[in-house]
Amino acid sequence: MAIPPIAALEIGTSRTVLCVGESDDRGRVKITGVGTYPTTGVRKGQVFDLAQARVGVELAAKQAEKQADVSIWQVLLAASGGHIQAVANPGMVPIRSGDRVVTQEDVEEVTENAQTIQLDADRQVLHTINQSFTVDDQPGIVKPVGLRGKILTLNVMAVHGLRNHIENAISVAKSAQLEVTDVAFSGICAGLAVLTPEQRRRGVVLIDLGGGTTNYLAYGNGVVSALGCVAVGGDHITNDIALAFTIPLNRAEELKCAEGCALIEPESGTRRITLSADIGFEERVLSCKALHTVIHARMDETFRIVRSKLDEGGVLPHLGAGVILTGGGAYLRKATDLAQRIFGLPCGIGLPVNVSGLDNVPQAAALSTAAGLVLYGRMTYEDRGILSPLKNLFKGVFRR
Repeated sequence: MAIPPIAALEIGTSRTVLCVGESDDRGRVKITGVGTYPTTGVRKGQVFDLAQARVGVELAAKQAEKQADVSIWQVLLAASGGHIQAVANPGMVPIRSGDRVVTQEDVEEVTENAQTIQLDADRQVLHTINQSFTVDDQPGIVKPVGLRGKILTLNVMAVHGLRNHIENAISVAKSAQLEVTDVAFSGICAGLAVLTPEQRRRGVVLIDLGGGTTNYLAYGNGVVSALGCVAVGGDHITNDIALAFTIPLNRAEELKCAEGCALIEPESGTRRITLSADIGFEERVLSCKALHTVIHARMDETFRIVRSKLDEGGVLPHLGAGVILTGGGAYLRKATDLAQRIFGLPCGIGLPVNVSGLDNVPQAAALSTAAGLVLYGRMTYEDRGILSPLKNLFKGVFRR
């Protein structure tokens, strides 16, 4: 059974992206339309001006509609921002059969138990992620049916965010005449697009470097072991540059993209950068080393915050596949080298390899979240019992 095209909306701090994807009955997803437009009215992943944010959504939607030759009235929405959190929520049930053998009924009961999340009224659950089962004192079990014991425990990670922030983003889409049918955490979406089953199995952390936020998603033994969002991104680097050299934000952004580097290279010590004159702006000559020092400080801080989060959860020793950077910030020169130094692990740039249609798109890593959200939409059809092919590729990623 064919499913209709899926539209995925990411209202980022610096850019709004809308991807349209189509899927065949073998589970393959192709991106057929992409619309992007600079975002205004959003800060650190959170909407503060509905009218301004709506403009980017409307124009991105028009681009995507034209490219995909479809009309869009429903979208999936990616959620990000420092308000996104994850909490462990174990469920526990006695094994009820007379011979103390775990049955499918036990699994269903403990799953329902673990997914009953008690949060403050202002929080909204986005996902519940099954991590592993424990039978008595034997942890790390993936398939407990048939094992013997007295107590069955399921460890679940609940991903949640502030209801008002999520509703504000939904209101932006609604004001652009788009109905939001589901909301997903941006970090999970990027992981769906970028990470391979082998990377998940070996253990990996994906760091999505956005304009106003940095999302991270770690896997160990094929299941999510840590995730979160840091309210620092590429726009903070731009602002740092503008303040350090007393230049306008637009010139600081141009300077970051053209001359930026995450490391302070020895050869930058004597090099000078000339900023040409513009209306109300006189020609300036800057030190390349000074520029790289400003950028390095913020990137170093960002990576160390993520590392501290992984250290807290004891995740770092289990990342056999290393670190993968995605998002627009992944293209900052030497960003992978800096990450390799800080995490002590190999690092590369992750592209949305689990979809087709983006091979010829420049800097496709900037589209990872929206492309992954299309995959997420494809999986929700499967969860409703309509389709099933993607389950093998993303088995164990999450439950809704």
